[in-house]
Amino acid sequence: MSRRRTFIAAALLVPLTACGTPQSGDDGKAPTAKKAGFPYTVTNCGVRTTFKAPPERVVTMNQHVTEVMLALGLKDRLVGTAYLDDKVLPRFEKDYKSVKVLAAKYPSYETLLGANPDFVYGGYASAFDKQEGRDRADLEKAGIATRMNVEGCPGGKATGMARLRQEIRETGATFGVPERAEALIKEADAAIAGTEKALKGVRPLRTVVYDSGDTAAFTAGGKGIGNEIIGLAGGENVFADLDRTFGDVSWEQVVQRRPEVILIYDYGGTSVAAKKKRLLEDPALADVPAVKNKRFAVLPLSSVVLGVRVPDAVDALARQLHPEAFKKPVAGEKTAADAAETATAETARR
Repeated sequence: MSRRRTFIAAALLVPLTACGTPQSGDDGKAPTAKKAGFPYTVTNCGVRTTFKAPPERVVTMNQHVTEVMLALGLKDRLVGTAYLDDKVLPRFEKDYKSVKVLAAKYPSYETLLGANPDFVYGGYASAFDKQEGRDRADLEKAGIATRMNVEGCPGGKATGMARLRQEIRETGATFGVPERAEALIKEADAAIAGTEKALKGVRPLRTVVYDSGDTAAFTAGGKGIGNEIIGLAGGENVFADLDRTFGDVSWEQVVQRRPEVILIYDYGGTSVAAKKKRLLEDPALADVPAVKNKRFAVLPLSSVVLGVRVPDAVDALARQLHPEAFKKPVAGEKTAADAAETATAETARR
């Protein structure tokens, strides 16, 4: 079984407990038995919420949080979803198709309310755009609890993998499936440990992210999971000193920092081929080592945001940066991938 499949399989061994009462608990019906772990209080991006029971009617907005819900085996709680950057992972296709798509991008406030959710889970701050009527405070007034992926939270001490663990753990607790959350976290840690083992002793390659941009380069800074993915994959983000998740830098800065590899984020209407062409044909970049040597790596945008794809993203980037570290070993030796496969299989059996 591949690491991708095992990462999900272990979590789904834990049965989903019965749904509780709606969050309000004021519907006039006789109260049901208390569920273990509730009431549960969490502060998310400055918003403090107490859940008397797990949410039952959930709308997800943005792909990575939709995949978190599906990875936790919570498709039956989803009454609507919106906004894909690309295709959901193959292992989620069947479950995803069972959920109503409310909009190609973000739904209007009226469409959102029409799904009658008791919880809205957004991936970015844009999911809760006040001008569009989806502000978290406004939704709360309408009796709808909310959560935003913690990568979009301003400030906060946790970064990188610590934030991924926080996101999975808090979401699992919110829905009363903490065991599933812990299984996902263990699988992620085991997979990444396997990649790190394969990379032992390699020299980190100076890497710059090219997300988009013409007059300036929109790149990954040091605050997001993208920076951590580069480091775990045997790279060194040349703009790790940029104090935010994403930001614009000048092409002069790119030239000065002399990256050895350019990591292209693949999404939207501009193809990877078009992005490469723009970089290769810019005379100002001709002496940049990555351009001169045509050293490019590619990851889909959905893999470099805070979600369950992170372990696979680390492995995929590591294989592009350091393919020599993943060559077939001498007979009798185990590769790091084998080690991670064994570790995740053992976790699944437990």
